[in-house]
Amino acid sequence: MCNGFNHVLCSESDIVVFLNSGFSFEGLSAARFHPGPRASAALTTSKEAGTNDSSSTVTDVSSTERRENNILFTFPAARTKLESPWRDIEWTEEKKLSLKVTISSYKPSSEDVSHAKVLLLGPVGSGKSSFISSVQSVFKGRVTNRAMVGSSSTSFTKKLQSFNIHAEDVEDPTGLVLCDMVGLGGGDMTGLTLHDILSVIKGHVPEGHKFSPDQPVRSETVGYVKRPSLKDKVHCVAFVVDASKVLTYPKGLSDTFQKLREHISELGVHQVALLTHIDKICVETDKDVAEVYKSNTIRDMMVKAGALLGMSTSYIVPVKNYSSELDLDVNTDVLLLSAVDHILQYANLYFQDNTAQHTGQKME
Repeated sequence: MCNGFNHVLCSESDIVVFLNSGFSFEGLSAARFHPGPRASAALTTSKEAGTNDSSSTVTDVSSTERRENNILFTFPAARTKLESPWRDIEWTEEKKLSLKVTISSYKPSSEDVSHAKVLLLGPVGSGKSSFISSVQSVFKGRVTNRAMVGSSSTSFTKKLQSFNIHAEDVEDPTGLVLCDMVGLGGGDMTGLTLHDILSVIKGHVPEGHKFSPDQPVRSETVGYVKRPSLKDKVHCVAFVVDASKVLTYPKGLSDTFQKLREHISELGVHQVALLTHIDKICVETDKDVAEVYKSNTIRDMMVKAGALLGMSTSYIVPVKNYSSELDLDVNTDVLLLSAVDHILQYANLYFQDNTAQHTGQKME
């Protein structure tokens, strides 16, 4: 019930409202409409229409009068597609090639490291591994799944894995390494899990370390790096959230993100976010990824994702990962490469902020 009305979903074309005689238009603008992602709301007067509130009034009439005096009104559907994009991007093969060249030629601004190390953090099933595989696919020129991707509610990734991104037909890797690890649980962040994540970011955790709730990372851990150098540390953290689950994530997850961001920020590591599965919440974008920045639905979901993460939307970029596709798509590639370029900009800020300090420590 909403202001004395029942509300259901209908088609995108119109909001159809049947009003009984005696309905007062006074306060109609205050009625709350709840359209779905690609549908508007159709509201009918309630059988309990005698209920009054401060915003609308329905006068009780006989059932005969209701049948005889029903009037059909139509209202424009809520706009799900904007006339102008809210972010500008070129959806061309030339733009794709330009981004590939930029990323392939990227070198960290610090002479102490050969690559930027980016850690992907997010709930189970958010698309971390899929993003890595999708980026690799773009650079390989074909869809590939090097990073193993799970499809269940439990995390497929159990250990710390680093993936070098290789350009097509080039032996040497790019200056980017994407790191994957076990997905975040739905409950509140425990000290143990927080400790392990921060240990990874600080560079203490060895490659291939298998995480276990009852075996936290400590100095006695096999391969533990006691004095990590700049190249051992994580230079940027990319949070990954599923656009189709933002509104249904457990309540404690927001606290988890907030706590993580606070501690990661104290380490001087910049953070961005990837909004995945955008094709699941917007029909137009599912048909053509180039419509992403004209989608009011996706723009609104980015705001909600920002609230979940405690992060401005300027740090968040939407992406569509390859899943069932067998062939690459130019627009999908451009969106993925734009996300990588976004990440590298913040990774480079880390080097600018920390190289001088790190060098000074080495000289002492």
